[in-house]
Amino acid sequence: MRLDKYLKVSRLIKRRTAANTACDNGLVSVNGRPARASYEVKVGDQIAMQLGARTVTVEVVSVQEPLRQGDGAALYKEVKP
Repeated sequence: MRLDKYLKVSRLIKRRTAANTACDNGLVSVNGRPARASYEVKVGDQIAMQLGARTVTVEVVSVQEPLRQGDGAALYKEVKP
């Protein structure tokens, strides 16, 4: 699954266009490297996002689709810095 789509499906970012913009601006990195929106997300990847003044880091647990409305948080677990 593409990174921008994963961020939207997991509800880390509300809209896919916003996820695309964040990737284009270098605010999203995967495994320590800046990532493009077209990056193929795999189980075990660590995604770090800069949201305002804070950085959120999550580890990909599952890459499945489609999901029900409230199941987005099951796709990742938060990693403490």
